[in-house]
Amino acid sequence: MSDLARHAAALLGAALAEVRPMPGGDLSHCLHLRLADGREAVAKTGPAPEAEARMLAALVAAGVPAPAVLAADGTVLVLERLPDAGGGSGAQADLGRVVARLHAATGERYGWQEDYAFGPVAIENAWSDDWPAFWAERRLLCHAGHLSTALIRRIERLAADLPNRLPRRPRPSLLHGDLWGGNVLVAGDRVAGLIDPACSHGHAEVDLAMLGLFGRPGPAFREAYGPPEPGEAERRPIYALWPALVHLRLFGAGYRGMVEGILEAAGV
Repeated sequence: MSDLARHAAALLGAALAEVRPMPGGDLSHCLHLRLADGREAVAKTGPAPEAEARMLAALVAAGVPAPAVLAADGTVLVLERLPDAGGGSGAQADLGRVVARLHAATGERYGWQEDYAFGPVAIENAWSDDWPAFWAERRLLCHAGHLSTALIRRIERLAADLPNRLPRRPRPSLLHGDLWGGNVLVAGDRVAGLIDPACSHGHAEVDLAMLGLFGRPGPAFREAYGPPEPGEAERRPIYALWPALVHLRLFGAGYRGMVEGILEAAGV
């Protein structure tokens, strides 16, 4: 049994009965644990397990389904194991309700109480009262040292124009921050939990753009979530650019076409 599994079980004060690897993301290692006392749990690594625990607590405080944190320290996060049996016909509508509830929780400013990361890619979250400046500095220009000159020049042009393209003071909604299908656990017609958050407070459309980047929520999602704000379609590529840049940095040149296509859609 792995050191990770033994350490997680020790945090729970129990002996291990069984350990199984779980399919997970590219940036963390996940194990399904069965303990000698019959309990089940998920142990996972990550850039900052205790910070992720605080983000999951924020989701729960907002009334959003998420796994309960059973234990956390600097090396491992131990979570409740939630069902993920696949979605029924009502799952998209329930996701719309869940995300609307998430975005109804608001903060005072844009950002988060601490920085975070996607693996080696830093997520800078210092507080700001100016949303276009936050998005330009903390989500786009921060990649400058890691991109080609041609790409960064286009991003700089877009960033300079953000005061004309983004609302200055949208509602600072609680954002999941990495909202795609793989981070939504579904059982039947219900969302069992949102996992792997990278939370911050910002414009709700950030999560919606991410959700549409690798899939397309159906009309039942939008009907349950609520109508789009005026201009959402024009802002979508601006918000989708951040996760696309993260993927380019993490996984290489195969994502350059996505980044270039998003910049074209944004008109730069």
